Amino acid sequence: MLVIHTADIHIGVENYSRPDPESRTSSRLQDFLTSFDELVDYAIDEKADLVLVCGDAYKSRNPTQTHQREFVKRISKLARKGIQVFLLAGNHDSPNVPGPATTLDIFSTLEIENVHVASELKTEVIKTPNGNIQIISLPWIRKGDFMSLSEYTQLSNENLNKAIEEKLIADLNKEIGNLDSSLPSILASHVSVDLAKTSSEKSMTLGKDYILPTKSLANKKLDYVALGHVHRHQVLNDDPPVVYSGSLERIDFGEEKDSKGFCAITISPGIDNRNRIESYKFVEVKARRFKTISIVIEDKDEYPNDKILSEIEKHEIKDAIVQVIIEVHASRYREISDKIIREKLSNAHFIAAIRKNVISESKNRLGKELHESVPPMEALEAFLKERDIDENKMRLLLEKGQTLMFENPPTQP
Repeated sequence: MLVIHTADIHIGVENYSRPDPESRTSSRLQDFLTSFDELVDYAIDEKADLVLVCGDAYKSRNPTQTHQREFVKRISKLARKGIQVFLLAGNHDSPNVPGPATTLDIFSTLEIENVHVASELKTEVIKTPNGNIQIISLPWIRKGDFMSLSEYTQLSNENLNKAIEEKLIADLNKEIGNLDSSLPSILASHVSVDLAKTSSEKSMTLGKDYILPTKSLANKKLDYVALGHVHRHQVLNDDPPVVYSGSLERIDFGEEKDSKGFCAITISPGIDNRNRIESYKFVEVKARRFKTISIVIEDKDEYPNDKILSEIEKHEIKDAIVQVIIEVHASRYREISDKIIREKLSNAHFIAAIRKNVISESKNRLGKELHESVPPMEALEAFLKERDIDENKMRLLLEKGQTLMFENPPTQP
């Protein structure tokens, strides 16, 4: 039995985009659809039995008609081939308050054959061409659902998170306890897990949302735990496998170094519940590349633009989304030409930014040299950055400075 596991498709993310003349939509929408097409084609070619979409089919809980059409087109293509499709509600699929439909409920309403939708904790037995399989669904659970209950209203955020975690774990264990041991079983969930790492290499930490312990999901009665919500592919446990498939496309530069793709798992449908996982692999897709080019302009660099162009030549930028970050002393800020850099980046898919970060000058260099070489507001920003001013306070000071400059413009020499 071949199972395909994916999540966080996020159709509707269109940052770093340009118009696509053929589809008359955005180029980034086409990126996301193309990566999804790779999964669909793989599932059909390999005769998959089941495709799991573990939350966040869309970017928005109110997707446009175009986004809905394109997603449904691909889900229907799978279903018409006799492949079972299991759609789990994620936080981007769910309304902020109880009552309104999720973005996925339309499939249940239309009773589309071979498509299953889960927006609550439950167990469903799905019949596939190669046998039955049990799927426990643990979708994204809104904290608001708990906060409206009297026993939770007086809790602090930390205690509320703890209470939610305890409730979810208890309810999940009940579902696991009712599983039929003669059938393979999967837990599909859209949730934050404690051992997961984000794309910026940081572990999930306690904050606004509840986080479940990995060990609470890694129950030996389960054959595989399919997770969504964290965009970075990672395996958190081996027996049973607890896996984030990751997203199919890079969302931003935080995911620049991440591999993108989906998981393909072969599960034995036999009644022996030991080692049902016959094979597992991560299948990479041709996701749009992101590229950051970092350059430091030093005092000894006679021609800063030449150094920047030389550094750009070292990188494969064709069809990539590119940002150039230049560290430069304020005294040389104006020597850098955005126009020249943009011309050099002309074969990139999209130029996200050409950012010039002013290197803090030593105190004996701040003053006349800085004052004469950059506009007053840029000089003020460099001055504040050198003093490690809090970001919010810096923003307010810059706003005040802008107001003062407007009311009292500097006299021309």
